[in-house]
Amino acid sequence: MIERPSLLVRLGRGVDGLRRFIVNVLFFGLLGALLVAAWNARPRVPDGAALVLNPRGTIVEQLSPDPAGQLAGQLAGLPSGARQALLKDLLDALRIAKTDPKIKAVYLDVDEVYGAGMSKLRDLRAAILDFRKSGKKVVAYGDAYRQGPYYLAAQADEVYLHPQGLLLIEGFGRYRPYYKEGLDKFGIDVHVFRVGEYKSAVEPYLRSDMSKETKESLLDVYGDLWRDWLAEVAESRRLKPEDLTAFVEGLPERLHAAGGDLARAALEAKLVDRLAPRDVVRKRLIELVGEDKEKKSFRQVGYETYLAAHARDREPGGRGPKVAVVMAVGEILDGSQPPGTIGGDSTAALVRKARQDDETKAVVLRVDSPGGSAFASEIIRRECELTREAGKPVVVSMGSVAASGGYWISTASDEIWSSPDTITGSIGIFAVFPTIDKPLAKYLGIHLDGVGTTRFSDALRPDRPLDPAVGAMLQEVIDKGYEDFLARVAQARKMTREQVDRIARGRIWSGEHAKRLGLVDQLGSLSQAIESAAARAKLAKGYRVEYVEKERSLRERLLSSLLGAARSLGMGGDAAEGAAPPAPVAKALLAIRDEVGRLARWNDPSGLYAHCLCGEDYP
Repeated sequence: MIERPSLLVRLGRGVDGLRRFIVNVLFFGLLGALLVAAWNARPRVPDGAALVLNPRGTIVEQLSPDPAGQLAGQLAGLPSGARQALLKDLLDALRIAKTDPKIKAVYLDVDEVYGAGMSKLRDLRAAILDFRKSGKKVVAYGDAYRQGPYYLAAQADEVYLHPQGLLLIEGFGRYRPYYKEGLDKFGIDVHVFRVGEYKSAVEPYLRSDMSKETKESLLDVYGDLWRDWLAEVAESRRLKPEDLTAFVEGLPERLHAAGGDLARAALEAKLVDRLAPRDVVRKRLIELVGEDKEKKSFRQVGYETYLAAHARDREPGGRGPKVAVVMAVGEILDGSQPPGTIGGDSTAALVRKARQDDETKAVVLRVDSPGGSAFASEIIRRECELTREAGKPVVVSMGSVAASGGYWISTASDEIWSSPDTITGSIGIFAVFPTIDKPLAKYLGIHLDGVGTTRFSDALRPDRPLDPAVGAMLQEVIDKGYEDFLARVAQARKMTREQVDRIARGRIWSGEHAKRLGLVDQLGSLSQAIESAAARAKLAKGYRVEYVEKERSLRERLLSSLLGAARSLGMGGDAAEGAAPPAPVAKALLAIRDEVGRLARWNDPSGLYAHCLCGEDYP
């Protein structure tokens, strides 16, 4: 006889079922509401409005593939430090608004920009200056300006800072944790195999400080970037670069003279035009574009809503030949990877798709990557080589970083364009193999023993000491990989092996320096690279530009639509009200977490990496 569950059990099950039902009703109710809002919302641009350009988070070339996480963060009002803003969106908004009679001004709010490579900042600078040629005003306001966001704000006609705010310029630099002493304390041996004294990606496992070669290389690159930053900000603010240098170096004295008032110190240095609270800036914008009586603020439209209203202006027109743009953004990993990461298989498939399209006459590979898997890099490079053999020009456009594996995939091209501030080069290769047999024995009493049919059975277990013969073989493989890298570059750049080796050795260069060395052909933007590719393909004016992207699933498309609806409905907070930047301690801990996570993601089948941990985002 089967016993019936007790009344208490049945009651518990009923409560649990009711809970599930209520949660599902709430979820699908919210889902339905957002779908209805997305369907019924008609993006409208008011006459005589200000375009609000308020990117949140990190400015990127390609968005990460997690619309579900972004939607949840938007609805929960999570900090903007976890968000992303697409560079192309910002550039398109400024381009369209320049000739749009409905837009009378741009309001630039950069308080929530937490990261952007220098090349991205320069592209935005050019777009802002081009917009200003229309005669329309650009007004920038900040509760506090950090270095990267201030670079953008400095391009405005009017720069405002809150009286209780600050303007912090630090210069460029790179500090990172070094693990050697800590690893030694735990008895963890990290076996590193590399070629090139400048190949600094593995230094934290070998040393407790930065080598003089790495310091030399970084100071050279960051010196170039810092010089450009000073020159371009000084030009926009009608100052001299020496004035900005004097402000940074003499800040303690300036702050003392200003009575500890950082905002006043910035004003006296002519870095901002006026100290004003938000309501005063709001009144100034009302003077420029008029008042929205309902919202009791200036007439305005957010850039995401504005782009939704001008979706057709962004679509490629015509039916003629086209230039295909393939984005290669993020670390290079083996296999198929989502957007925001370069997959050997998935990115190669995009290049192949462009090659096999009869309407595509040229391909532009936009590289914004510190590298990664050497094997995956070669898979992508080969597809570019096949595209050239098919008679279609391949032009590489480098973003903030195109180093190591990012340079490897660039070698099968007809021409390489970079920004003057691109971090490139780092021609080198390495492998890392940690062994933990010592701490297992010392702290846990765990010892490994067994048998094998050859001396190499289970030789690559991390809980066994590394056989010196295996180490010697790994180094030979690394040496061969480096020679392959040199050969690829030498053939592509029409140099000898020795000429490449002298500028390789894992050393990074700025784009400007790389051009002098012959590693890149031209300095310029993505749009210039596209024009060059079209010219090489002998395309007449009116050709199309099409971004070749991985097709998204129905779920991803649905969630992206919901994310857009949530943004257009203003969910997740008001950017104009500002947000606190990530806490410094949290930022330092996250850097360590990210480095450990990077090691966990690396999946080259041979364990060989062409990677540059040289950084691309600046404060």
